[in-house]
Amino acid sequence: MRVAIIGAGVIGLSTALCIHEQYHGLVPSLEVEVYADRYTPHTTSDGAAGLWQPYLSDHGNLQETLWNKETFDYLLGHLGSPAAKEMGLFLISGYNLFTQPVPDPSWKNIVLGFRNLTPKELELFPGYSYGWFNTALMLECRSYLPWLTNRLTQRGVKFFCKKVESFQEIFAQGVDVVINCTGVRAGELQPDPELQPGRGQVIKVLAPWVKHFIITHDIESGIYNSPYVIPGSEFTVLGGIYQHGNWNEENSAQDHKTIWENCCRLLPALQKAKIVGEWSGLRPARPWVRLERETVRHGHFQAEVIHNYGHGGFGITIHWGCAMAAARLFGSILQEKKLASPPQPRL
Repeated sequence: MRVAIIGAGVIGLSTALCIHEQYHGLVPSLEVEVYADRYTPHTTSDGAAGLWQPYLSDHGNLQETLWNKETFDYLLGHLGSPAAKEMGLFLISGYNLFTQPVPDPSWKNIVLGFRNLTPKELELFPGYSYGWFNTALMLECRSYLPWLTNRLTQRGVKFFCKKVESFQEIFAQGVDVVINCTGVRAGELQPDPELQPGRGQVIKVLAPWVKHFIITHDIESGIYNSPYVIPGSEFTVLGGIYQHGNWNEENSAQDHKTIWENCCRLLPALQKAKIVGEWSGLRPARPWVRLERETVRHGHFQAEVIHNYGHGGFGITIHWGCAMAAARLFGSILQEKKLASPPQPRL
């Protein structure tokens, strides 16, 4: 039973690990392969600051909220383990700031210690009249992706550095199931008008005095189009760009200026920070995550694809819940093919 995961960002690698962990004991013939033309440190996941935080509204999508919770709880379970440092995983607290009162988010009971800001705290941030404080998690992909890669390599998973042009190309090699984790590039394998790039750009600075994340929100301009400051283990990430439909992966001088001026207005001490890097990338934006099975024709045969893409700016936040859901879909394929011993009924 050969399974090919296309894509080696946080979604692809975590899905590969989840499937191998759950099924290698049940299916002795299981072979897992990863195909990608970009590996760490060159994936979209690598550019993300790594803060666990969903969007403000889940638009009533309870399923995505559940996947977010499963991911948070999974990571929280690893926090006390020796692996946490290698994974790039640690606790972080901080502020979400608004210019007007807003409803509490769907994730208020998932994070730790969620509360409203006091008037005295709000005095620290002129121009903002409402906000929250909570403790969440950081998962830095420049550590986490190599950690996942090592885990997969130890398990005998094979990696291929190539751009896949079609599902048929992989099925022609004798692969039984394809898992599509190609992010913003998924439309190249199968047209998907719902999928659009949400371009972002960040500046990386040395600012060791910044200890809390600060995310501002402008309800008018939409998600991530307002300054944010997220301190990591080595550098602090400044951002606040979200350009829907923009495919440009080059850094923009105008966006640099916008980020720098807005973040320095928010935290004037940043003017003294040394700039150590800059990055831009494309969030795979979609009204909802596409996580489903599809039977596609391959010559005279039918082949199985599991899609797992469209996680926007919250791939790190939702990745493990989606990996587990993709693994369950894979399990349903195995059962139909009668390759896995069925789980014993629970009494």
